[in-house]
Amino acid sequence: MSFLESRTRLAREGFGKPVLRKEDARLLVGGGLYSDDVYLPGQVYACFVRSPHAHARIGRIDTGAALATPGVVTVLTGADAGADGMKPLTHSPMPGNRYEDIVRTADVAFIAPHPPMPADRVRFMGEIVAMVIGETPAAARDGAERVVVAWTPLPAVTTSVDAAAADAPLLYDGTKANTCVSTEIGDAAAVDAAFARARHVVQLDTWVHRITGVPMEPRAAVGVFDPATGRYTVHAGAGGLGRTQTGVAGALGIPESQVRVTAGDVGGNFGTRNSCYPEFALVAWAARQVGRPVKWTAARHEAFLADYQGRDLTVHAELALDGAGHFLAFRGVNTSNVGAHAVSFHPLNKGMALTGTVYRVPTVKIGGRAVVSNTSPTTPYRSAGRPEIMFVMERLIDLTARRHGFDRLELRRKNLIPSSAMPYRNAVGTLYDSGDYRATMERALTLADWKGFEERRAEARRRGRYRGIGVANYIELNTGFPRERAHITVRPEGQVDLVLGTLSSGQGHATSFAQLLVEWLGVELSQVRLVTGDTDVTVVGGGAHSARALRLAAVVMAKASDQIVEKGKRIAAWTLEAADADIEYAARRFTVKGTDRSVDLFEVARAGGRSDAPEGCRGPLDGLSDETMAQPSFPYGCAVCEVEVDPETGVVEVVRYTTVDDCGRAVNPMILHGQTHGGIAQGVGQALWEACAYDPETGQLGSSTLMEYALPRADMLPSFTTEISEVPSTAHPLGLRGGGEGGTTPALGAAINAVCDALAELGVEHVEMPATAERVWRAIRDAESRRR
Repeated sequence: MSFLESRTRLAREGFGKPVLRKEDARLLVGGGLYSDDVYLPGQVYACFVRSPHAHARIGRIDTGAALATPGVVTVLTGADAGADGMKPLTHSPMPGNRYEDIVRTADVAFIAPHPPMPADRVRFMGEIVAMVIGETPAAARDGAERVVVAWTPLPAVTTSVDAAAADAPLLYDGTKANTCVSTEIGDAAAVDAAFARARHVVQLDTWVHRITGVPMEPRAAVGVFDPATGRYTVHAGAGGLGRTQTGVAGALGIPESQVRVTAGDVGGNFGTRNSCYPEFALVAWAARQVGRPVKWTAARHEAFLADYQGRDLTVHAELALDGAGHFLAFRGVNTSNVGAHAVSFHPLNKGMALTGTVYRVPTVKIGGRAVVSNTSPTTPYRSAGRPEIMFVMERLIDLTARRHGFDRLELRRKNLIPSSAMPYRNAVGTLYDSGDYRATMERALTLADWKGFEERRAEARRRGRYRGIGVANYIELNTGFPRERAHITVRPEGQVDLVLGTLSSGQGHATSFAQLLVEWLGVELSQVRLVTGDTDVTVVGGGAHSARALRLAAVVMAKASDQIVEKGKRIAAWTLEAADADIEYAARRFTVKGTDRSVDLFEVARAGGRSDAPEGCRGPLDGLSDETMAQPSFPYGCAVCEVEVDPETGVVEVVRYTTVDDCGRAVNPMILHGQTHGGIAQGVGQALWEACAYDPETGQLGSSTLMEYALPRADMLPSFTTEISEVPSTAHPLGLRGGGEGGTTPALGAAINAVCDALAELGVEHVEMPATAERVWRAIRDAESRRR
C-alpha cells in the first residue's frame, strides 16, 4: 500500500467517519460467543425453583421426589446456602459520583438486602427458593417440577403509592415502613412565594410505568470452582464484569481477587444486565458444592419474572407561570418503586438532579422517595431517570398551552436556557457545561415539517383518522462508574492490542474504539484488536452504562497513545541515529525532521524488543493510563413525533418520527444513528405498548411471555429521520458527550404529546402510558360522555 493510499484509508476510517462495524462480519456468520455457547467438560445444569407467590413465608421444602428423579445430581436450598455462609449480593445502590449526590446516606432509612436464595421469605413472584442440579437441562427441569414447598402466603403490595401508605404490609421485619429513602431538595420558601404570585398553575399526576429490557439473548451463566487455588470463575454475559465480580465475591464472602468473571459477546443489555444477579453467585457456589462446572440458561418466561426491570416512577408535579408564560417555579414529589430489593437508587437521583430539564426554572422544591414492593427489583434502564422527568416537564408545557391559550412552541422558546447562559447551573445545583438547545429544537421542527402539519392533519381527517404532532426537548446526565483504564500494546507482527474494562452489548466498541487509534497512531482499523471481557485481564473498568464507555475510554486511550508515541520516538531516535527532539510522528511512521529517513511503528516495536536496545527503549512498545473522571456529560436534543388515531378502535399508529441529538463530537455517526434508532423504539415502545403488568392484589405478573408483553415490531414503527448535532462539550478534553441514550429520553413525552394533540378536538386532555388501543378508546368514550 502506498503512502497516499494509506492516508486515504485513514481519512476514511478515523475519527468522525461512518465506518461499518468490523465485528458484524463475524456475528452474521454465527461466529459469536455468547454465554449459552460456553461448554465445559463435565458440566452439569441448574434449574431454579421460583416462587409462585409475590409474598410468602417459606416452610418445609421437600426435595425427596426431586432427588429421586433420574439424572438429578443434587438439590440445594436457601437453608443450605445459609448454612454455608452465603451472604446477600453486594450492590451499590447509593450514587457514588459527587455530581449526583441528591440522595445522601442521611436520607436512607434502610437498604433492602438481596439474598441470592432466601431461606425464610420470598418478596416477589419469581424469586429463587431452590436449585436443582441435573446431568442434563431436561433432568434438572424434571427435578425442579418435583420440589414441593410449603407456602404461607402474605399480603402483597405492588405499586409504590400503596407500598408507601401507613397501613401497607411491610416487606421487611424490623422496619417502620416500606419507604427506604426519603429526601427533599430546593428552596421551599421561594417556591411557595412563586406559586402564590403565579398567574397560572398546572398540575400533573402521572405514573411512568414499569418495563423491562427483553434483550435478544436471555441471561446465562457457567460457574466453576478450582479446589487447587480456591478461585471461582463465572462466565456470564453481563453489562459490567466488575459489578458481577463484586456481587459474587460479596455473596460468597471472599475477596474479589478470588473471583474471575469472563464474557464473550453480550446479546443486548439496556441497563438490565449491569448489576449482579443471584444466579451468577449461585452457579459459582453450586460448582463448589458438586465439584463440577454448573451451567444455567434462562427461559424467556424466567427473564420476564426475574430480570431487573426499569422505570416505575409515580410523580406529582406542578408548574407555576406568570401571565406572559415565563416559568416561575416547579414543585413535586417523585416516588420510585425499587422492587423487593435495593439494587439502585440512581434513577430517582438522576431525575431529581435534572429537575427543570432544559428550561429556565428559577426555583424548585422536589421530594424524592424510594419504596420497596413485592415486584422484581428495578435498576437503571436505558437513560435511567431522565425519560421520566422529561416526560413530566414536556406534558406540563403542553397542558399549560392547551389550558391557558399559549402556543406550545413559543412557550418552549420563551423558556429554553439560551446558549449565552452556558455554563448554566439549574435550580438544584447541577451545572450544564454547554449546549444550544434552541438550535436543536428548531432543526428538529424543520426536519419534521412542523409548518406543513395542519395540511397532513386535514388529509387524515378526511380519511376518518385523527392526526397529532408532539415535540419534546431533553437533556441527559451521564456519569457512571468514574474510573477507566486502557493498556495499549503495539505488537511487532503488525497488531495493536487495546485492553479496556468496558464490555460491548451491541454498541460497536471494536469499531469505534479502533477508529480513535486509527486517528492517533495511523494504524489500520483491521490492525486494532480490542481485548475485554475478562476481569483477570482488564483489571479495572466500569462497563457500558450511562453513555460512559467511549466517553471515558477515549481519555485513557489518548493518554496511553501519547505514551506510545513518546516512547516510540526514543526508540526511533536510537535506530535512526538521531536526537530524540528531531523525531516526529505521523501516519504510522517516525521520521527524522527534514529528511526522508523514517521507520514504521511496528518496526519500532520490534526494535524495542531487541536485547541490545538501550535503557528507556527496551521492552514492549505500550502505554497505560488509569484515570478517575467524575465530570458528568450532558447530551441533549429534541424529538418530534406524529401519530394517527383510529377513533373507532383507539389504535395509535406512529407515522413520522424525527430527532436531533447533540452528542458533542461524533466518533462514528453511523453507529450513533443506529443507537438512536434502537433508543426510539424503546422509548416509543414504552409510551404506546410495553408494560410489566403486576396484579395489584396478588402481585402476579401477567406479562411473563412475549404473548403478553407488547414489544414493538418492525411494522409498528416508521423509518426515522435522525440527525446529529455536534456542539463540542467543554467538559471533555475531546469534546465528547455521549450518544447511546438520547433516542429514548424524549420519546415518552414526544409520543404522548402527539397522541393528546390528536385527541384534543375530541375533548381528551391526557392519556396515561402505555397509550394502548383500549386506553385510548376509553379516553375517547369518556370524553364523549362528558360532552353529553
